[in-house]
Amino acid sequence: MTSHNFLTVRRLRVHLVAIAAASALVLTGCNSGSDPGATDTTSPSAVQTPSPSATPTPTATPAYVPASASGRAQNVPVPVLPEVAKKKTKEGLEAFVGYWYATLSYAYETGDTEPLESASGPACGSCAKVKTEVTEWHSDGRWMAGGKMHVEGVHSDFIETGTAEYQAVVQVYQDTTDYYLADATLKGSVPRQPAIGDIVIAGFGASGWKANTVEHLVK
Repeated sequence: MTSHNFLTVRRLRVHLVAIAAASALVLTGCNSGSDPGATDTTSPSAVQTPSPSATPTPTATPAYVPASASGRAQNVPVPVLPEVAKKKTKEGLEAFVGYWYATLSYAYETGDTEPLESASGPACGSCAKVKTEVTEWHSDGRWMAGGKMHVEGVHSDFIETGTAEYQAVVQVYQDTTDYYLADATLKGSVPRQPAIGDIVIAGFGASGWKANTVEHLVK
Protein backbone atom coordinates (compact mmCIF):
# COMPACT_ATOMS: atom_id res chain seq x y z
CA MET A 1 0.00 0.00 0.00
CA THR A 2 1.68 3.18 -1.15
CA SER A 3 0.32 6.65 -1.77
CA HIS A 4 -0.52 7.00 -5.43
CA ASN A 5 1.16 3.58 -5.47
CA PHE A 6 -0.71 2.23 -8.45
CA LEU A 7 1.76 4.19 -10.53
CA THR A 8 4.85 2.38 -9.15
CA VAL A 9 7.36 2.71 -11.98
CA ARG A 10 8.40 -0.91 -11.93
CA ARG A 11 4.84 -2.02 -12.64
CA LEU A 12 3.85 0.65 -15.09
CA ARG A 13 4.09 0.52 -18.77
CA VAL A 14 5.12 4.24 -19.21
CA HIS A 15 0.23 6.59 -15.96
CA LEU A 16 -26.69 15.94 -11.21
CA VAL A 17 -45.88 24.94 -7.96
CA ALA A 18 -46.78 22.31 -8.60
CA ILE A 19 -48.63 24.41 -10.94
CA ALA A 20 -51.40 25.11 -9.08
CA ALA A 21 -53.67 25.58 -11.89
CA ALA A 22 -56.96 25.42 -10.27
CA SER A 23 -59.77 25.70 -12.69
CA ALA A 24 -62.60 27.67 -11.37
CA LEU A 25 -65.89 26.13 -12.17
CA VAL A 26 -68.32 28.98 -12.41
CA LEU A 27 -71.91 28.10 -12.01
CA THR A 28 -74.31 30.85 -12.88
CA GLY A 29 -77.99 30.76 -12.16
CA CYS A 30 -80.44 33.40 -13.27
CA ASN A 31 -83.96 33.70 -11.96
CA SER A 32 -86.08 36.10 -13.98
CA GLY A 33 -89.42 37.14 -12.55
CA SER A 34 -92.36 36.42 -14.90
CA ASP A 35 -94.59 38.89 -13.11
CA PRO A 36 -94.37 42.23 -14.98
CA GLY A 37 -94.89 44.07 -11.72
CA ALA A 38 -92.21 42.28 -9.91
CA THR A 39 -88.66 43.43 -9.91
CA ASP A 40 -86.37 41.14 -11.80
CA THR A 41 -83.83 39.55 -9.54
CA THR A 42 -80.72 37.77 -10.59
CA SER A 43 -79.09 35.32 -8.28
CA PRO A 44 -75.43 36.05 -7.85
CA SER A 45 -73.20 33.63 -9.63
CA ALA A 46 -72.14 30.77 -7.47
CA VAL A 47 -68.40 30.42 -7.75
CA GLN A 48 -66.66 27.35 -6.49
CA THR A 49 -63.42 28.42 -4.89
CA PRO A 50 -60.65 26.09 -6.00
CA SER A 51 -58.74 24.26 -3.31
CA PRO A 52 -55.09 25.13 -3.33
CA SER A 53 -52.96 22.40 -4.91
CA ALA A 54 -50.39 20.83 -2.71
CA THR A 55 -46.79 21.69 -3.58
CA PRO A 56 -44.65 18.55 -3.85
CA THR A 57 -42.06 18.27 -1.14
CA PRO A 58 -38.58 18.37 -2.70
CA THR A 59 -36.61 15.19 -2.29
CA ALA A 60 -33.61 15.92 -0.15
CA THR A 61 -30.23 14.87 -1.53
CA PRO A 62 -28.60 12.42 0.88
CA ALA A 63 -25.69 14.05 2.64
CA TYR A 64 -22.20 13.05 1.65
CA VAL A 65 -20.32 11.38 4.50
CA PRO A 66 -16.59 10.79 3.98
CA ALA A 67 -15.01 7.56 5.10
CA SER A 68 -13.48 7.54 8.56
CA ALA A 69 -12.65 5.18 11.40
CA SER A 70 -16.41 4.90 11.95
CA GLY A 71 -17.08 3.36 8.55
CA ARG A 72 -16.95 3.65 4.81
CA ALA A 73 -17.98 6.69 2.80
CA GLN A 74 -21.65 7.27 2.07
CA ASN A 75 -23.45 9.04 -0.78
CA VAL A 76 -20.23 9.88 -2.62
CA PRO A 77 -21.02 12.00 -5.71
CA VAL A 78 -20.22 10.17 -8.93
CA PRO A 79 -17.79 12.16 -11.12
CA VAL A 80 -19.43 13.78 -14.12
CA LEU A 81 -17.56 14.11 -17.41
CA PRO A 82 -17.52 17.79 -18.41
CA GLU A 83 -18.98 18.60 -21.81
CA VAL A 84 -15.68 20.10 -22.96
CA ALA A 85 -13.95 16.79 -22.13
CA LYS A 86 -15.99 15.13 -24.91
CA LYS A 87 -14.19 17.13 -27.57
CA LYS A 88 -10.97 16.34 -29.41
CA THR A 89 -9.26 19.58 -28.48
CA LYS A 90 -6.48 20.71 -26.19
CA GLU A 91 -9.06 21.93 -23.69
CA GLY A 92 -10.98 18.69 -24.05
CA LEU A 93 -7.91 16.58 -23.27
CA GLU A 94 -6.96 18.67 -20.26
CA ALA A 95 -10.50 18.50 -18.88
CA PHE A 96 -10.59 14.75 -19.46
CA VAL A 97 -7.36 14.23 -17.52
CA GLY A 98 -8.83 16.08 -14.54
CA TYR A 99 -11.91 13.88 -14.81
CA TRP A 100 -9.79 10.72 -14.93
CA TYR A 101 -8.19 11.60 -11.59
CA ALA A 102 -11.66 12.31 -10.18
CA THR A 103 -12.67 8.76 -11.09
CA LEU A 104 -9.51 7.53 -9.37
CA SER A 105 -10.48 9.36 -6.17
CA TYR A 106 -13.98 7.92 -6.42
CA ALA A 107 -12.57 4.41 -6.76
CA TYR A 108 -10.40 4.76 -3.66
CA GLU A 109 -13.27 6.16 -1.63
CA THR A 110 -16.03 3.79 -2.69
CA GLY A 111 -14.44 0.68 -4.14
CA ASP A 112 -16.44 1.31 -7.34
CA THR A 113 -14.03 1.25 -10.26
CA GLU A 114 -16.62 1.41 -13.06
CA PRO A 115 -16.15 5.14 -13.85
CA LEU A 116 -12.36 4.67 -13.83
CA GLU A 117 -12.59 1.67 -16.14
CA SER A 118 -14.87 3.56 -18.52
CA ALA A 119 -12.30 6.36 -18.74
CA SER A 120 -9.35 4.00 -19.27
CA GLY A 121 -8.18 2.11 -22.32
CA PRO A 122 -7.64 -1.66 -22.28
CA ALA A 123 -3.86 -1.27 -22.51
CA CYS A 124 -3.55 0.97 -19.45
CA GLY A 125 -1.54 -1.15 -17.03
CA SER A 126 -1.66 1.30 -14.15
CA CYS A 127 -5.43 1.58 -14.54
CA ALA A 128 -5.78 -2.19 -14.25
CA LYS A 129 -3.46 -2.25 -11.25
CA VAL A 130 -5.47 0.29 -9.28
CA LYS A 131 -8.66 -1.59 -10.08
CA THR A 132 -7.16 -4.74 -8.54
CA GLU A 133 -5.85 -2.91 -5.47
CA VAL A 134 -9.08 -1.05 -4.80
CA THR A 135 -11.36 -4.00 -5.44
CA GLU A 136 -9.36 -6.31 -3.18
CA TRP A 137 -9.12 -3.87 -0.31
CA HIS A 138 -12.80 -2.93 -0.38
CA SER A 139 -13.84 -6.58 -0.14
CA ASP A 140 -14.75 -8.53 3.02
CA GLY A 141 -16.07 -5.44 4.80
CA ARG A 142 -12.82 -3.47 4.58
CA TRP A 143 -12.59 0.12 3.42
CA MET A 144 -10.27 3.04 2.74
CA ALA A 145 -10.49 6.53 4.19
CA GLY A 146 -8.88 9.51 2.52
CA GLY A 147 -6.85 8.89 -0.61
CA LYS A 148 -8.47 11.75 -2.53
CA MET A 149 -6.51 12.91 -5.57
CA HIS A 150 -5.89 16.64 -5.99
CA VAL A 151 -4.97 17.91 -9.44
CA GLU A 152 -3.06 21.18 -9.17
CA GLY A 153 -2.60 21.64 -12.88
CA VAL A 154 -2.84 19.97 -16.29
CA HIS A 155 -1.02 21.04 -19.46
CA SER A 156 -0.88 19.63 -22.96
CA ASP A 157 0.82 20.97 -26.09
CA PHE A 158 -1.74 18.84 -27.95
CA ILE A 159 0.81 17.30 -30.28
CA GLU A 160 -0.04 13.88 -31.61
CA THR A 161 2.39 11.33 -30.16
CA GLY A 162 0.75 8.28 -31.71
CA THR A 163 -2.29 7.46 -33.79
CA ALA A 164 -4.93 9.80 -32.32
CA GLU A 165 -2.90 9.86 -29.08
CA TYR A 166 -1.91 12.96 -27.15
CA GLN A 167 -0.09 13.51 -23.89
CA ALA A 168 -0.61 15.81 -20.95
CA VAL A 169 1.53 16.60 -17.94
CA VAL A 170 -0.22 16.66 -14.57
CA GLN A 171 0.76 18.04 -11.17
CA VAL A 172 -1.06 15.93 -8.59
CA TYR A 173 -0.98 14.70 -5.02
CA GLN A 174 -2.96 12.24 -2.93
CA ASP A 175 -4.34 12.75 0.57
CA THR A 176 -3.30 10.46 3.39
CA THR A 177 -4.87 7.05 2.87
CA ASP A 178 -5.98 4.92 5.83
CA TYR A 179 -6.75 1.22 5.43
CA TYR A 180 -9.38 -0.25 7.76
CA LEU A 181 -10.32 -3.85 8.42
CA ALA A 182 -13.94 -4.93 8.77
CA ASP A 183 -13.74 -4.57 12.58
CA ALA A 184 -12.55 -0.94 12.16
CA THR A 185 -8.96 -1.80 13.02
CA LEU A 186 -6.54 0.54 11.29
CA LYS A 187 -4.35 -1.80 9.28
CA GLY A 188 -2.06 0.83 7.83
CA SER A 189 -1.74 4.39 6.69
CA VAL A 190 0.09 6.05 3.81
CA PRO A 191 0.78 9.74 4.49
CA ARG A 192 0.30 12.48 1.96
CA GLN A 193 3.33 13.14 -0.18
CA PRO A 194 4.31 16.35 -2.01
CA ALA A 195 2.75 16.91 -5.40
CA ILE A 196 4.45 15.03 -8.21
CA GLY A 197 4.43 15.19 -11.97
CA ASP A 198 2.56 12.53 -13.93
CA ILE A 199 2.27 12.02 -17.64
CA VAL A 200 -1.00 10.85 -19.15
CA ILE A 201 -1.19 9.58 -22.70
CA ALA A 202 -4.77 9.48 -23.92
CA GLY A 203 -6.37 8.39 -27.16
CA PHE A 204 -9.51 9.77 -28.77
CA GLY A 205 -11.94 7.45 -30.51
CA ALA A 206 -15.60 6.85 -31.17
CA SER A 207 -16.35 6.73 -27.44
CA GLY A 208 -14.27 9.79 -26.62
CA TRP A 209 -11.05 10.07 -24.63
CA LYS A 210 -9.48 7.07 -22.89
CA ALA A 211 -6.34 7.04 -20.73
CA ASN A 212 -3.85 4.61 -22.27
CA THR A 213 -0.83 5.33 -20.07
CA VAL A 214 -0.43 7.02 -16.69
CA GLU A 215 3.00 7.18 -15.05
CA HIS A 216 5.26 9.34 -12.91
CA LEU A 217 7.56 11.70 -14.76
CA VAL A 218 10.33 11.08 -12.25
CA LYS A 219 11.45 7.49 -12.05
